[in-house]
Amino acid sequence: MVSGCGSKLSEARKKEIKVNHYQLLDVSNNDIANASILEEFDSSVMLDLGIRQDTVFVKAIIDQDGLLNSGVEAVLEVRGPTIRYLEVFEKDYDGIYKSLGVAGTFKDKEGKLDQLNPYFDLDESKTGEFVYKVFAEEPISFETSVYEVDAFKMVVSRRMMLANIYVGIMLALFLYNLILYFSVRDKVYLIYCCYTLFISLAQLSLAGYASTIIFKSNFRLYEQSIIIFSALSGVFAVMFIRSFLKTRLLIPKLDKVLIFIGVLYFAILIVRLLSFIDVSYKMTDLAGMMVAIFFFCSAIVTAWKGYRPAIYFLVAWAFFLFGVVIFVLRNQGIEPLGDLSSYPMLIGTAVEAILLSLALANRINILKKEKEQQQHGKLEALKENERLIKEQNVILEEKVKLRTEELEQTLKNLQNTQTQLVNQEKMASLGQLTAGIAHEINNPINFVSSNISPLKRDVKDVLEIVEAYREKGKEEFSESSRKELEDLEEDLEFDYLIEEISMLLKGMEDGAKRTVEIVKGLRLFSRVDEQDVKKVDLHDGINSTLVLLNSTMGKIEVNKFYGEVPMVECLAGKINQVFMNIISNAIQALLEQGAKNENPAINITTSSNESTVKLEIEDNGPGMPEHVKERIFEPFFTTKAVGKGTGLGLSIVYKIIENHQGTLDVFSEEGRGTKFVIILPIYQKTPRNEQ
Repeated sequence: MVSGCGSKLSEARKKEIKVNHYQLLDVSNNDIANASILEEFDSSVMLDLGIRQDTVFVKAIIDQDGLLNSGVEAVLEVRGPTIRYLEVFEKDYDGIYKSLGVAGTFKDKEGKLDQLNPYFDLDESKTGEFVYKVFAEEPISFETSVYEVDAFKMVVSRRMMLANIYVGIMLALFLYNLILYFSVRDKVYLIYCCYTLFISLAQLSLAGYASTIIFKSNFRLYEQSIIIFSALSGVFAVMFIRSFLKTRLLIPKLDKVLIFIGVLYFAILIVRLLSFIDVSYKMTDLAGMMVAIFFFCSAIVTAWKGYRPAIYFLVAWAFFLFGVVIFVLRNQGIEPLGDLSSYPMLIGTAVEAILLSLALANRINILKKEKEQQQHGKLEALKENERLIKEQNVILEEKVKLRTEELEQTLKNLQNTQTQLVNQEKMASLGQLTAGIAHEINNPINFVSSNISPLKRDVKDVLEIVEAYREKGKEEFSESSRKELEDLEEDLEFDYLIEEISMLLKGMEDGAKRTVEIVKGLRLFSRVDEQDVKKVDLHDGINSTLVLLNSTMGKIEVNKFYGEVPMVECLAGKINQVFMNIISNAIQALLEQGAKNENPAINITTSSNESTVKLEIEDNGPGMPEHVKERIFEPFFTTKAVGKGTGLGLSIVYKIIENHQGTLDVFSEEGRGTKFVIILPIYQKTPRNEQ
């Protein structure tokens, strides 16, 4: 049966005559007979004039040797399904052009057959010259053939059968993959359904079948559908290949190119809807070229990386590209597949769709195998996890025991720290209280101090009056009165009384001065309310600290070597705390030596340069071994007995100096004393608030 059908078609081809010469005419006032020739074309296949803005006139010339015999019923077919208006004029032997009728997409199909291409009945062959009056908004491309009527009917029937077969295959594939999508819920099947749908519609529109099957007389929708369906198929093709080949994971660089192609197709859709027809066709050609290159490259790379489904895609895409090659060869006048060369894109897309459907079907087996492997892997992982858990339990028990011991030690440290913080808070409160007491004492002691001098002056005046009375009494009083007064002076020890009054006044003056110095020292040292950086005289801070520590010094000698030091920007209370900690540590170290050190001394030296102030506090005490010196600034490190020290003093001192953007160094050797060197900037670049 196939052989019989093939022989009939072959016989029909023999009864087909193709136009092999065209002329583009310049026609004025519809005078076709006197038209001038603008351009000539020799082509036995397809004439491509591109997009033309106006109506064009084209003369088609059939070789005289190819004319059908007179009296034979014939049909002239112009295979250009996108031509909106076509009127054909036939030249008779008298040189007169007679209209054979009007056809095109703008009107309902006329004629005996439901044929996608315009065709015209020829009563008999004449001169073989025809003139086409053509108008189309889409690119104008067509080919012309003359058939015997019976051969033409057979060709038309074959075309419609091929279209129906194509529609049936693509519809079956669409429904098959749609069912798979609802079965496995894998979005790649839904994307492929959309791709199958729109690539089918695009090919039917390009071949002209969509005009006959779908859009009927709505020629504008049909013209737009060529680019719209192509753009939508391109968008879903990009989505499909990205999902099917997993390009985002396997080839991320090429994946970005694929995304760009998808965006380009979407832009083509917008451009066509905005009626930029010429631009939309050029963009479609560009996108098609990129698709042909990068789809193939993506499949090759993913296949080379061992992704098996890429092989199916390569084979399927090869068939599609094969159809494209056949289509191009046919446009060049080469028909390697004979009559099938007229339908390469339909055949190519159908085979591609079938192979991709098989690949998607195989994907189910791959997914099933991967799922089994995952389950097996999970089972093995569970066993391994069980073994590891048992081992980890033993390790965890040991770690928990060790961690418990560490936490107990940490708890002790925290308790110590808490105690220190409480003490620090108490000291802060005590500092505030001390500052208040100093303020309250300052007023009465000032009153006492200010009254001592007038009191001394008044006592002196009284003694002068008494002395005057004594001198006058010697002359004026009687012997008995003088004797009585002398006995009274002797009983009262008047001379000692005068000396004692002088001593008492001197003691009161010294005590008042001492009290004033102590109050001043308290006020300078306990500046706990100051939280802002201020300019401070460091010498005042050192002096106030020494005043407060005076009662603990014993026979320790303090030597002050003060240089010319400018006012320094700092937190006075914090700096005083530094002096207090360092000097008190020096005093304790010297006192612990006792009689071993006959001349205990502390030397305090200050100096400055353009940007910094240097303070050196040095004692001639026992010094420190190297291993102690390396750790003295560590929190909670102390060499004192339990309850004698917390180990926080020098760590706090180091932090205070660091926050003042200064440096603190210690130099010490056993038996040769210790020296602390503090360097502070005169100006603080960044004000700091210390708590």
